[in-house]
Amino acid sequence: MPTIQLPKQTRAAILVEQNAPLAVETIDLPQSLDVGQVLVRLKYSGICGSQIGEIDGVKGPDKWLPHLLGHEGSGDVLATGPGVKHVRSGDSVVLHWRPSLGIEAVPPKYNLAGKTVNAGWVTTFNEYAVVSENRLTVIDPSTNMKVAALYGCAITTGFGVIDNKAKVRLGESVVVFGAGGIGLNIVQGAALAGASKIVAVDRFANRLELAARCGATHTIDGSVDDPWDALADIFTTDRPNVFIDNTGNTEVIARGYEFSSNQGRVILVGVPKAGDTTDLYTLKLHFGKQISGTTGGEAVPQTDIARYMALASARDIDLNDIISDTAPLEQVNALINGMRDGSSAGRCLIDFSL
Repeated sequence: MPTIQLPKQTRAAILVEQNAPLAVETIDLPQSLDVGQVLVRLKYSGICGSQIGEIDGVKGPDKWLPHLLGHEGSGDVLATGPGVKHVRSGDSVVLHWRPSLGIEAVPPKYNLAGKTVNAGWVTTFNEYAVVSENRLTVIDPSTNMKVAALYGCAITTGFGVIDNKAKVRLGESVVVFGAGGIGLNIVQGAALAGASKIVAVDRFANRLELAARCGATHTIDGSVDDPWDALADIFTTDRPNVFIDNTGNTEVIARGYEFSSNQGRVILVGVPKAGDTTDLYTLKLHFGKQISGTTGGEAVPQTDIARYMALASARDIDLNDIISDTAPLEQVNALINGMRDGSSAGRCLIDFSL
């Protein structure tokens, strides 16, 4: 068998400075793979709101600059380092940020003109990536790799919030505040779980149109109507069983907590900005109300990716619907701007074949 010529460089979008556009550069790959490291050629990468949060410094100053971004993608394994046993060269894989089977390797370091470019256990805004074994899940090579990228975060988080965290039961009502890439999958998951009322709230009409196609029974345009008045009109005799916030807005969190039913579950997906706080009257927590954050819908990649793929296939769910825009790596900043200004309704993907 001929020896595979491994790449020595990769194109990458780099966070060099917070609150600034990403720099698209050609950088040097590590010269060898360490224990548990895997070299992957990316096909597609999703762009999550978490990356916008990193660019904006939502969690505070970034001590790792410059560094690579991205935690959701699909690709093919080119080579494996010592100790890797759950993936092998030639495998098709989903790249995800939730830990899975295998070794959690030392994060790689790349090089740009003699300067170190940092990376975490997984990055996907680069055509070739050195990824920790436990951030990869093998999938059938016949899988639609464009849609497969969404199983790295958007689908597993959205479905996981409903399935693993909120544990929505048949006939319950769900309010989803924020109908972006993850919010749309939460709506879709709630519909699959048999929720009766599914209310999507957002400030962009195109996202709400997509939410309705994903299963929302009601939509509220917060740029037109007061969302709380509109919710009160929908819930005239009851209150929602589940309130899910994707915005990280502390006022939304507090009002959602008050608005949900006395036995309601309030699930926080969005992360508030560093230093933002809110006040809650906690007495209701003693009588059955719940409020909790979620980390990626508590998804278990090695089981949940296959399970959700099987569900999508069995129900003939066209997940292409939630992909709004696809562009080459060089246009990554335009894709991000489309997410910021609402012109992109659903998930945006980097296509490394373009």
